[in-house]
This record gives sequence, C-alpha cells and structure tokens, in this order.
Amino acid sequence: MERFLQIHLLTSYPPANLNRDDLGRPKTAKMGGTDRLRVSSQSLKRNWRTSELFQRALHEHTGTRTKLLGVGAYEKLLSGGVPEKKAKQWAEKIADQFGKRKSAAKDKELLELEIEQLVHISRAEQAAIDNLTDRLIAENRGPEDTELDLLRKEDMDVDIALFGRMLAKKPTHNIEAACQVAHAISVHAVAIEDDYFTAVDDLNDHSEDAGAAHIGETGFAAGLFYSYICINRELLLDNLGGNTALANKSVSALVEAAAKVAPTGKQNSFGSRAYASYILAERGNQQPRSLSVAFLKPVPRHAEDFAQAAIDALNKQTENFDSVYGACADDRCTVNAQAGEGSMDALLSFLNS
Repeated sequence: MERFLQIHLLTSYPPANLNRDDLGRPKTAKMGGTDRLRVSSQSLKRNWRTSELFQRALHEHTGTRTKLLGVGAYEKLLSGGVPEKKAKQWAEKIADQFGKRKSAAKDKELLELEIEQLVHISRAEQAAIDNLTDRLIAENRGPEDTELDLLRKEDMDVDIALFGRMLAKKPTHNIEAACQVAHAISVHAVAIEDDYFTAVDDLNDHSEDAGAAHIGETGFAAGLFYSYICINRELLLDNLGGNTALANKSVSALVEAAAKVAPTGKQNSFGSRAYASYILAERGNQQPRSLSVAFLKPVPRHAEDFAQAAIDALNKQTENFDSVYGACADDRCTVNAQAGEGSMDALLSFLNS
C-alpha cells in the first residue's frame, strides 16, 4: 500500500466572492509578482466536511467542532431536574476536561461554561458526556474524578482523523492530521471588481420617492483555481484504528467533495457552484510536492483555450519534476471534464486500490 495520495484539481468559478477577508472582499495573495484570488484551506475543509455529500457518505462517523460542551451538559442536567447551582458546578467539571473555560461576564450568564478553544469531539466522546450526565441525573450526585475521563482516541471519527485536533490541556489526546490542504490559488492574475447594486421596495408606488430602498457594493472576481490535497494513508489508517474500509470510504468522500463542493460564500448572490474541470491523482511513497510552481508564471489571459493552457502547464511541471528527481509517484490517474475523459468512479477506485 502506497503511503501518500496526492490530488491536484483545477476548478473554474464564474464571478464570485467565495471566501471573504475582513473587509468583505475576495481573499487574495501575491504569487509570481501578481495578485491572485485565494480560498483559504480552512474555508475549503469546513465546506467539504460539513457538505451534504460528505455527511451523507459518513453520517455515522463525523464529529462536532464546538465551544459549547459545558453549556450542552448544563442544559441537559437542568432538563433532568438537577438544581441550577449544582448543574452549573457539574457542567463546569465536564467542560474542564476539554479545555480552559472562558471568564464569566455580566452580560453572558453561561459564558464561563464555554471553552476558549474550539474542540473537535467524536461521537464516542459526545456519547460519553451524555452517558455521564444521564447517570448524574439518575443518581442525583456530582461526577467523580474517575468518571471524568471523557476523551477517546479509539472509535475516532473520520473528520478528526483527516484534519486532526489540538487539545492544549490534554496533549495526549491530540490527533495528527492525516490530510494536508493547501490554499486554493488562481492560476492567473486577477483584479477585484466591484458590483454596485440596488434593491427596490415592492410596496413603493413611486408617488413620493422613486429611488432605491437600498444601495450596496460588493467585490467579486472570476478565477480558475489550482487546489492541492495530500493524504497520508498510513496515518489515516492508524487514526481510524486500522479500519481499512472506513479509511477508503473517507478518502472517497473527501476527494468527491473536493471535486464537487464549492465554497458557500455569497452563493445566493452569485450562484457560483462548480465541479473540478481537471483532476490529477497520484499514489506513491515518495516525498510529496505541490505542483503550484506550474503557475508561478500566470496563465496568460489571451490564451486561446484558457483551461487547456492550465492543464498543459500542470502536466508539463509533473513531467519536469519526474525528469529531475526521478518518478515522483508510482502511479497516476486523471479525470478531464473539459475533454470528457476519465470518470470519478475510476479515480476513486484508483485511490483506494
């Protein structure tokens, strides 16, 4: 079994604002001396793991990322008839197992039950919390120290196995991510444009005011993006307790989501959903490498076939790396939706064989 799976994708989006910065404009980055559109890896991973496609494929094996474990335990204890003061004390002890709690605030009654850091917990860990709160309610008592060992590395859920987690308070329960995701970057230079828009009041009969009821402005740009994913299959299998079938299912769900699921930013305004136009998948034990350098020189806007020019640049860089360093993968498989060549089923079968 080859250790590394590498997936390279080219995906074209029409005018859109897929991933916004602090000013609400599309995120960008400098590359090769030119401005490029960018979608952060955090945005990509969240959209993939929370997508209907991913959740449907792995609905019994996905965890929850939250700060509200203590609040949830408190509310369950309250609904079970535990007095408010005791419920809060017991919930604090449960929350403490997952991280440092926030300081209390006058305007937020339950703030001290929230954990400062987002915690990704598995279904088994949530079940352990639920079982403990049920026991405390039934026996009308506080938790004992021996009952507060609520973290589980066994029966780990897929999204945690893939993307990892870090627990500052319980480092022995940290999970090293088996999947690395690069920021998606446009293969060409971009200039962010502004969409000036208005909204009209349907009940305005224009007898007094014929103007717009709302005026706004939003940034947008179109782009062909290069995305890169590297999966350490050995680590994924180890994170999942040696469950080969689940590891294969995880790889399939992730790659299909990466190919089909668009970032959700401003989708209602732009309808910018897209599938990948080209996918190159690689298997091997060689040291992984991104092919982003293929686009250090941006694809020229005057290219006769823009998508094909990007595909050619990607394949040329693959050949050049192989020529200099020796074969950088043991085997490869491609899907070319531009030319109607290959299939998703064949690609997923290749990755899991």
